[in-house]
Amino acid sequence: MSILDSLPDEPEEDPTPESQTPVNQWLDKQEQLTRPPLKVGAPLRLVETAFLASTASLIWFINYYFPLGPLLRIFFPVPIALVYLRWGKRAAWMATVTSGLLLAVLMGPIRSLLFIMPYGFMGVLLGACWNRRVPWIVSITLGTLLGTLGFFFRLWLLSVLSSEDLWIYLITQVSEFVEWLFLKLGLLAIPNVFLIQVGAIALIALNNFIYLFVVHVAAWLLLDRLGNSISRPPQWVQVLMDYEG
Repeated sequence: MSILDSLPDEPEEDPTPESQTPVNQWLDKQEQLTRPPLKVGAPLRLVETAFLASTASLIWFINYYFPLGPLLRIFFPVPIALVYLRWGKRAAWMATVTSGLLLAVLMGPIRSLLFIMPYGFMGVLLGACWNRRVPWIVSITLGTLLGTLGFFFRLWLLSVLSSEDLWIYLITQVSEFVEWLFLKLGLLAIPNVFLIQVGAIALIALNNFIYLFVVHVAAWLLLDRLGNSISRPPQWVQVLMDYEG
């Protein structure tokens, strides 16, 4: 028999938690406490932002190549506004930029700019107003101003690309139509060009006001069912729609 065989066997360490010393247990607890928790909301925010941004781009893309009248146009700013309601201002701006980049790849930078101004910015604006429960008259008025600016931005951009003043061309066509209307009515008055321009701006603003009102009604009916309600409409709208919320 060798000397090594005669030595007693050393006890093996028990890997169970009961074999840990109080110091090791205390260190494990401290490590668990200091370990940063897993943020589940971050991936969900990223996925929803990308999905809603692509939805806004897809609505614009389909409406451009397969126009369905004013149906799809109502929902241009709604996905980005929904991003604001669910995840805040930063996510809404990320969705706007993502939509612009996606449309720039699919349709070119010009059509991408025509979406961002005004509909991308309008989505952020409406999301901010709805998140703060601003009255409808305020959010519709702000959206009308932005939509009117967006119309003139589009007119300016297309004028630059076509090397023609499309506003003068538009006013000329309207003046000729008004003169023809006066002639048919037997009126000898000559329409004032300045008054025609003021009337054209007023009609553009009125068109945007009606558009924003319809967008509010559609978002009110849709987002309530998605669990992201917006500010309450006036009482006469609720009575008119016979809505129980």
